Amino acid sequence: MGQSQRNLQPKHKRRYSFAAAYLAATVAVAVTATTPVTVTAGNHINNMLSPSSSASAVALSRRTFGISALRRSSSRSFVGSFASSSSLSSSPVAAFVTGRRAVASSFRIRPTALSSSSTTSSETSTSSSSGNESIVHNGAIYQRLPPNYRDSQYDLQNRQTGLANTSYDPSSFESSIYSWWEAAGCFDPDAKRAFLSSSSSSSNKQPYVLPMPPPNVTGRLHMGHAIFVALQDVLARFHRMRGRPVLWTPGTDHAGIATQLQVEKALAAEGKRRGTDAEIAAAREGTDETESERLVGREEFLKRVWEYKEEQGGAITSQLRSLGASADWTRERFTMDPALSVGVTEAFCRLYEKGLVYRGTYMVNWSPGLMTAVSDLEVEYSEEEGKLYYFKYLVDGAEEDYLPVATTRPETIFGDTAVCVNPDDERYRHLVGKRVIVPLSGKSAFEKDSPAKNYRTIPVIADDYVDMSFGTGALKITPGHDPNDYELGKTHDLPILTIMNKDATMTSTCGADYAGLDRFAARDKLWKDMEEEGLTIKAEKHMQRVPRSQRGGEVIEPLVSQQWFVKTEGMGKKALEAVKQGEIEIVPRRFEKVWDGWLTDIRDWCISRQLWWGHRIPVWYVDNSEENFIVARNEDEARQKAIERGLPADVPLRQEDDVLDTWFSSGLWPFATVGWPQDEGKTGENTDLERFYPGTCLETGYDILFFWVARMVMLGIELTGVSPFQVIYLHGLVRAADGSKMSKTKGNVVDPLDTVAEYGADSLRYSLVTGVTPGQDIPLNMDKIAANKSFANKLWNCCKFVTENALKGADEAELASLGVTGPLSKEEFDTLALPERYIISKCHELVESVTNDIEKYQLGAAGSKIYEFLWDQYADWYIEISKTRLYEGFGGGGDDAKTARRVLVYILDTSMRLLHPYMPYVTEQLWHHLPRAPKSEEKAANALMLADWPQMDDTPLVKDDEAIATFECFQALTRSIRNARAEYNVEQGKKIGATIVASGELKEAIEAEVKSLIVLAKLDPEQVAVVASNSDEAKAAAAADSVQLVIQDGVEAYLPLSELIDVEKEKQRLQKQSEKLAKEIEKLSGRLQSKGFVDKAPAAVVDKAKAELAELEDQASKIRASLEALG
Repeated sequence: MGQSQRNLQPKHKRRYSFAAAYLAATVAVAVTATTPVTVTAGNHINNMLSPSSSASAVALSRRTFGISALRRSSSRSFVGSFASSSSLSSSPVAAFVTGRRAVASSFRIRPTALSSSSTTSSETSTSSSSGNESIVHNGAIYQRLPPNYRDSQYDLQNRQTGLANTSYDPSSFESSIYSWWEAAGCFDPDAKRAFLSSSSSSSNKQPYVLPMPPPNVTGRLHMGHAIFVALQDVLARFHRMRGRPVLWTPGTDHAGIATQLQVEKALAAEGKRRGTDAEIAAAREGTDETESERLVGREEFLKRVWEYKEEQGGAITSQLRSLGASADWTRERFTMDPALSVGVTEAFCRLYEKGLVYRGTYMVNWSPGLMTAVSDLEVEYSEEEGKLYYFKYLVDGAEEDYLPVATTRPETIFGDTAVCVNPDDERYRHLVGKRVIVPLSGKSAFEKDSPAKNYRTIPVIADDYVDMSFGTGALKITPGHDPNDYELGKTHDLPILTIMNKDATMTSTCGADYAGLDRFAARDKLWKDMEEEGLTIKAEKHMQRVPRSQRGGEVIEPLVSQQWFVKTEGMGKKALEAVKQGEIEIVPRRFEKVWDGWLTDIRDWCISRQLWWGHRIPVWYVDNSEENFIVARNEDEARQKAIERGLPADVPLRQEDDVLDTWFSSGLWPFATVGWPQDEGKTGENTDLERFYPGTCLETGYDILFFWVARMVMLGIELTGVSPFQVIYLHGLVRAADGSKMSKTKGNVVDPLDTVAEYGADSLRYSLVTGVTPGQDIPLNMDKIAANKSFANKLWNCCKFVTENALKGADEAELASLGVTGPLSKEEFDTLALPERYIISKCHELVESVTNDIEKYQLGAAGSKIYEFLWDQYADWYIEISKTRLYEGFGGGGDDAKTARRVLVYILDTSMRLLHPYMPYVTEQLWHHLPRAPKSEEKAANALMLADWPQMDDTPLVKDDEAIATFECFQALTRSIRNARAEYNVEQGKKIGATIVASGELKEAIEAEVKSLIVLAKLDPEQVAVVASNSDEAKAAAAADSVQLVIQDGVEAYLPLSELIDVEKEKQRLQKQSEKLAKEIEKLSGRLQSKGFVDKAPAAVVDKAKAELAELEDQASKIRASLEALG
């Protein structure tokens, strides 16, 4: 690595260099011919690599994930802090990121050894060896693999195993399927046309781009992750199957506060802490050697953080994989990657150059434990019991008069600069304009400012902001330690007093008695001292919302602090306009009001954090001056700007210690992850930035609509000129079954990994997505997950029936013809019988409905419809009817059997394509057992996830409304007979007779399917007749002792009563039941007629008794009617 490149990062980070990751990623390892290979620099980046290091000097580990994992490992090995060079497009980072995309779509790594010279090549060349085209790119040899290479493991083994003697056990196949998908390159945007010689995009369809919300790099999977994976994967798989190149960009966030906190805890366990350069220098000069040993400087601290990240990072992405996330892991990003760090620096500089970034003093949320400002999102409010303290503000110059004031934080009295009352409050109107004495201010440092008296006074002011009904109606104003008081203070031009240090101890401003005390200790002492001075009135219990640090748990302290800010008013207006003009659609639309409210009343964004882990702010202070600074992309540029200002070349420059808010870097996610700013301005080069930006859909929880989504939109429009995505899809929060928030303290947290282990990923995904609408919270019921596992098991058994029973009679030629290659044609459809035309029509209706729903982001509704069709129509009806076609014992066989096999496979195949986005694992596993068309040479693998969607465009699918209506009549007839059997308690195995009365086409249709009716309704074939309306047979059936069933106008059924029941036995049974009910009615009626019971018993007990009596009388009435009917 040349000196100019080495200067891009601090010296102490050189061993975590781009060169280390780059060199390790370009080494190929010779392995057996059937073993995909990857290499990782993860375990070796700690070794110092000189520019002359060779690939053979690096020991590399082997995995079995194929080239996808190779690129994943290399991208995750980008560590350190990179500033951009003056020529972004020519940077080594940009060259690597852009170049590897060209290789990824058509080639996978092949076990080919490299010469030492090839590892240093940064060019791409092609060659042909043994008839297989290969390329050398950035030192790695890639070879185009034969199509069956990808199918030789999972696919073939799965088919050879078969489904006989198997049951649904997701743990036995989910991980192997995912490994196969990833190794085969199925997640690449061009996976459906991965082997085309053209380097152009895979189709003329617009790409569908989903930026994945980046979880914390050291985090662990929770239900919030599970819901976004489930929803986003539905969208990704759906649009991929519809032929759009899909880019689902995964990655992780460096999580500044969370990650740094863990390292600080580890240091604390060792008796160490962070120390600034000044603290370390002072400790070294002092006599306390142990203090010097306890302090850890920035360089050593960051080294520890990187080590922690390498040890703990990566688990979350493996866990996302377990849920089936079909993201393109070859493009996995980390917010501290060099390429993304370039983007962060560039964004800050551009915003500053536009006048949108400034340094100012404002109120922030201060975390005393973390010693940094935190965003509103990182503050959690909890309802806690505290106290409301009532005390006296003595009126200056009035011996007995005082203004009663109430506060929840007495320790802030030292920072009061006014007392405010409502101008309409008659109680205090006479005090407005007077001054009151700050309690115990005589013990404070303010006495030095007022030599004539030893106390401090503040004015009484009026503002209608004050709620007259709260407390005493008089509000103490502390502009330095309360956000509302801060705004009120600005309105009335009040001074701001800071009375707390950054560790939440009291400052010397509060006087010697309180200086250095913790704020809560100061509260107790101050109240006690005020009691002794007779200044207190009372203290009473009070429930209050307490702001706590999300990470540290300590109470947040509002502080006025000097920070870096982004002006958001103008950017917010652009984001508002993007939604109003339809450039961005928010789903569901009701959140547009929330969007408008937030962005209309937006405040400037504090983007600086007093942390060390993160993107260090690219600001250099000149000659240790806090006021004279330079904003630059790197130190070289800063020095050049200093020289241009007339400063000497060796003027001392000190970089800002603060880092940028994590939300700042994640706000660039949609465009920084696809090559911004490196590929900015490159048109016609098919770069990721040109092809995949702006994105299509940003799917996330409604709880971060403002904190992340709005900032992405503002930054995207400001920095790229366009909205970063077209749709914002908001999901609700996953809650416990009773609708309450999941909480460890309540013990109601559902672990997604445990759930997957017990029920499978498909069951969890389907439970999270279905049964809810966009933006609606999701109560997660384990019974629902269990039911959806039963649904997957039902699908498994359906497929087993088709493959192990229905297809057993088919020869190889027929099996080859059964593969589904597209929608059923009208010509074939018209040749089919009623049940087949019905089930195909219903299936095609389902296809169109589901397609339309998903396109409109109604994912829950679409998923539920698939469930209902597969269970209610396919499994319960058509599979049962198909048996009358398949088996000779039911009158089937021959052409009827072939037709049934065709329809069974077509419907099951189509249904599994529809269900695949929701339940990818079980559908993929089962689909490989169905007859399929040969694999297309264009596809990365013969996988269901790369199969065509049943409706690739808007062309209507063939349907027959008349067939649907006719068969629904047949279904109603069947259900009526089944219900009659149940009502008369007919034994399960007993077959009964029936006369069906119909006319015209309905009669012909029922006659044609009478064998199906016999099977479904359990009728006696010898005693079933279908007769015309008004015929002698119909009149005879009506006159006989039978049960009449009216199905619809013109269709009736008569069931001989003698076959439904034994009349005498039934009479005896009903008579006994009638007598028993009569006794119970008499007993309960007498009880209710008793005045003692009615007057003395609780009303609820009396009402219950009345309800029971009404129920008994109703039962008795029905039994009498049944006895009368029996004669």
